[in-house]
Amino acid sequence: MAYEQFNDIMFGGIVGGLIALGIAVMILIIAAIYIYHSLAWREIARRLKYKKSWLAWIPVANIAMIFQLGGFHWAWVFLILIPILGWIALLVLFIIATWRIYEKRKIPGWASLGIIIPQAGGILYLIAIGFAAWKNK
Repeated sequence: MAYEQFNDIMFGGIVGGLIALGIAVMILIIAAIYIYHSLAWREIARRLKYKKSWLAWIPVANIAMIFQLGGFHWAWVFLILIPILGWIALLVLFIIATWRIYEKRKIPGWASLGIIIPQAGGILYLIAIGFAAWKNK
């Protein structure tokens, strides 16, 4: 009887430890992606001579910065407050803005469409902003 209780406790501890490890790994991956994303957009803004390139580090302000770099007014970011339709409009404006930015950086504009591809879209987006940020003209 005591042996079965010990096994149950050990099993619960192992499962809990694996869950905690998985959460820690996911936090590290998310932090690494955030840092890479912010560094890339800061470099893109710097190369396009945007005076407030530090906005790349602020979560909603970086979208406003991307809009300005793409030729839109920064206030379009408030579409985030309108559920569904506002989010769709925000996505469309974001794709158009990144398309324009990529073309300014001599990257094919269609690379901005990677954000809407399920599964692989996020990886393609990160690769595209990396090229836009660190590719020499």
